[in-house]
Amino acid sequence: MRNAAVTPEGDQIRWVELPGQEPPRVYVHGLGATSPAYFTPTAVHPLLAGHRSLLIDLLGHGISDRPTNFDYTLESHADALATALTCAGVTNAELIAHSMGGSVAIVLAARHPHLVSRLVLVDANLDPIPRIPSSGGSSGIAAYSEQEFLADGWREVRDRVGPHWWSTMRLAGREALHRSATHLTGGTVPTMRELLLDLKIPRTYLLPEADGPLPGTDALTEAGVSVVAIPDCGHNIMLDNPEAFARATAAALTDGGPAPHTVS
Repeated sequence: MRNAAVTPEGDQIRWVELPGQEPPRVYVHGLGATSPAYFTPTAVHPLLAGHRSLLIDLLGHGISDRPTNFDYTLESHADALATALTCAGVTNAELIAHSMGGSVAIVLAARHPHLVSRLVLVDANLDPIPRIPSSGGSSGIAAYSEQEFLADGWREVRDRVGPHWWSTMRLAGREALHRSATHLTGGTVPTMRELLLDLKIPRTYLLPEADGPLPGTDALTEAGVSVVAIPDCGHNIMLDNPEAFARATAAALTDGGPAPHTVS
């Protein structure tokens, strides 16, 4: 396990690192998750193994510290991640980032372009989303005030999301979880989608085939983003269909990447 201080108070981001060749690959988890649990099987898949790989946990999540005085905006997550990558000697990384981690990765690429050479976004949030009480995920968490969530709301969320997600969500700081969800639902200005459209690096967006067409696909593909549907999976593509995920990700990390609208 490696670590780097990312705040003036010395709060640590930690990661599991696999040795290999450059360019490095950085795997970033979603809300309430942890990168080693979600990405290790595919990071060592024969199609993806052999590169220096950092399976990194965002501040407030997993094995990283959980400060209560951090605001957990997408911008702050991205800046803290940038500090950790700089401490690790990482530049021009290939980022593979899931859900909220994809949103953070887009912001990272926009704010710290020397750190990112490619993006593979795994069903990432591109737009603000409504806060819906009693729903799962970020929209349900953000529907509580922070005081409500810290008092009793987290128990209701625990029961709604089920044991699989809660197994990693319980590792997140409760302030971190609520603030991250709140800022994820609010998005960024410009939005994550607008930032993604403006990036000039190779970009691929993976989504579950069953979800149907990704809204705004035409504009994304016109801007050079490859949009690839993956069969037989839900939101956690890398866990639900690791073979197809590895094939699509490996294709995205080669020169040119996959053709838009293809199914792996």
